[in-house]
Formats: sequence, C-alpha cells, structure tokens
Amino acid sequence: MHDIPRRTLLKATAAFGLVSGLGLAMPIFAATKIKPDGKSALIVVDVQNCFIDGGTLPVKGGAEVVPVINKLAGSFGNIVVTQDWHTPGHASFASSYPGKKPFETTRLSYGTQVLWPDHCVQGTDDAALDKDLKLPTAQLIIRKGFHKDMDSYSAFEEADHKTATGLGGYLKQRGIKKVFVTGLATDFCVAWTAMDARKAGFEVYVIEDATRAIDLNGSLAAAWKQMAAKGVKRIQSADIESA
Repeated sequence: MHDIPRRTLLKATAAFGLVSGLGLAMPIFAATKIKPDGKSALIVVDVQNCFIDGGTLPVKGGAEVVPVINKLAGSFGNIVVTQDWHTPGHASFASSYPGKKPFETTRLSYGTQVLWPDHCVQGTDDAALDKDLKLPTAQLIIRKGFHKDMDSYSAFEEADHKTATGLGGYLKQRGIKKVFVTGLATDFCVAWTAMDARKAGFEVYVIEDATRAIDLNGSLAAAWKQMAAKGVKRIQSADIESA
C-alpha cells in the first residue's frame, strides 16, 4: 500500500481535492472484546473548547466524543491527555502571514504547513479542556504546539519529526505496550499521534467513534489509509470491555 508522506497529505488537503479518490481503508474490527490491562493506556487528544462547536476551529460533532471517552475512561488505569497550546501569533496561524487565509499553506523550515484560524492560544478559555470530560485516572497532560515557530499535531513528536515530546519515554517507563487513541481531529492530531506511536513501537488502536474529523476534501480517507499502512488498528468503543 502506498504511504503518502504526511506533509504531502497536509498540502493536498489544504489545496482542496488533490487526495480525492483514495477511498476509505477497510476497517479492522476486534474479533473479541479487548480488556485493557496495566500495560494499556488511553490517549485523549485535544478535546478542547477550540475544537468544539463554538470554538475557534470547531470539528463537526466534536462534543459527541466526550461521553464516549468518559465511558471508556472507566476501563483504563492509565490515561494521557493532550492539549494544543499555541503562542499568540503562532507560525501555524493564517493571521501571521499578510494576505494568507485559513486552510492555505506556507513553507516553514520543516516543510509545508497548513495555516489555521487562530486557535487554542495559551491560557485562554478556548484552549481549556472540555468541562464535561471526566478522566479520574488521567496522570499526564502533554502540551504541544507551544514553540512559536513550529506546529505539533502528534503527541509524540513535533512537526519537524525530530523534537520528541517525551511521551514515548514516559509510557515505556510505565511499562505501557498498547495505546488506544481518541479525540480530535481524526485526520490530523489523532492520526499523527497514532502513527508516531507505532513508530515508537507501541501496539496502537484508534477508537473510531471516540474521534471526529475535519475531513478537508479527502483527508479523512487518506488518514485512515495511512494509519492502516502503518499497522494501526481501527476499532469501536463497543470493542472495549467495560470496567
């Protein structure tokens, strides 16, 4: 299966229509219920006000993941939360470039960057986690995108694919072998987190109904295709055994 480079995917989705026709990857469903154990961790990606209806970069249906994630949380003793945490005037903001509009692209030192509306600015209510999240065993918040000149979709690596967040080391020191990724958005931060988790050597599941996508003209189909090529397993919340 052809693996489209992630930077090419981002450029194509922003340019509209260049990844059409890829088709959805075939879902991989669990044959039996999965029972998370002490070597399993739930990763909750960017369930923040900015990505919920009414936020600065809303993902359609974003709030719908909250009750699903809350229910899943009861099955996990290890939970990690991520937070987009941008500086004012961040390099990923279209407003930082005269004449540029959201969802256009620019070239930065690490490659093509999609330009977004200003969102998740540090310390604002927009950047806060959704108030209805209930994650009693969450032990760590990974903040990403806080370097002014670099974006960061993945919870494991920043956009240069060199700068580690430290999450991989943390999980390995805790003896984690399997990670289950949820949150927003499926085709950007969730997908990059899942693929980088595979690169770091973890067994990786994306819980599809606990995510929602931006889906810029084919980006969701392309992301599932990439994830499948990397060995990421696509499951539903019903595949997880309840606590």
